[in-house]
Amino acid sequence: MADVFLLRSVLVAALLGPSAAAAADSLTLQGYVEGEYVRVGSAVGGVLAGLAVREGDTVVKGAPLFALDLVTDHAVRDQAAAQLAQAEAHLADLRKGKRPDELAAILARKAQAGASLALSQATLKRQLALVARDFAAHAAVDQAKAAVDRDRAAVNQESADYRTALLGGREDELLAQEARVAEARAELAKADKKLADEAPPAPDSAFVEKVYYRPGEFVPAGQPVVSLLPPANVKLVFFLPEPRLGRLAPGQEVGFACDGCAADARARISFIASQAEYTPPVIYSVGSRDKLVYRVEARPEGDRLALHPGQPVDVVVR
Repeated sequence: MADVFLLRSVLVAALLGPSAAAAADSLTLQGYVEGEYVRVGSAVGGVLAGLAVREGDTVVKGAPLFALDLVTDHAVRDQAAAQLAQAEAHLADLRKGKRPDELAAILARKAQAGASLALSQATLKRQLALVARDFAAHAAVDQAKAAVDRDRAAVNQESADYRTALLGGREDELLAQEARVAEARAELAKADKKLADEAPPAPDSAFVEKVYYRPGEFVPAGQPVVSLLPPANVKLVFFLPEPRLGRLAPGQEVGFACDGCAADARARISFIASQAEYTPPVIYSVGSRDKLVYRVEARPEGDRLALHPGQPVDVVVR
């Protein structure tokens, strides 16, 4: 039958000319518009507090769609932010040395200890001179030496305290506080993610097809609240008879006609099924019943939102 059809087309082309040949070689197939819907919901359950869209609206990418009751989760988020700020402030304090006033106090004590050391050293020197001339007892020299050792130890201690004050916290203490900061930051990110999940924006510019819940109703976790139809998700579906399968390929252009469509409406084939099926009941006819066909999908060009899912179309394959 296919060979007979092709022979007839060639004869018509020879008798009627090039334009008639093109018309004879075209095939008109029944099809319909199909939409791939994007159903947007919340990953967590809650009471629907607000609805920003209505059925039939057109939204842009990033526009708000709905929001669950966020009062409690906003409080949790604020608490997480405060804990992060506290942990970061503590870490910054550990990385710094003492405050200027504290450093000045240490330096003052060091100067005082240095003065005491100078005095005790002078006293020792005098006692040694007196002992050499037998004007003082050796016990006085021992006492003066002890005073020098004491004051020198005080100077060394204040110097060590000053160096420690400049260093800040110990390494292990810093590592522990850095871990607390990371934990607080993760808690804040989790709180932000939960808030975003409870008020998701439109993932793309789209037509609002359906609203499933109204404000005040409880939305279970994972259930869609609105159904969107982005223009890129509108497609034509038709079924190609097996003898014509070799004439089509992905990327090829086809024409189509429908009520309200432009006169030169075009679509580009995006998918051809690899397995045959029987003609779907929606396009049964006496001539096509029980014939094997292949499902073909094509993406329309131009204003896709002018097409409505379920709308019948006539696809012209040339």
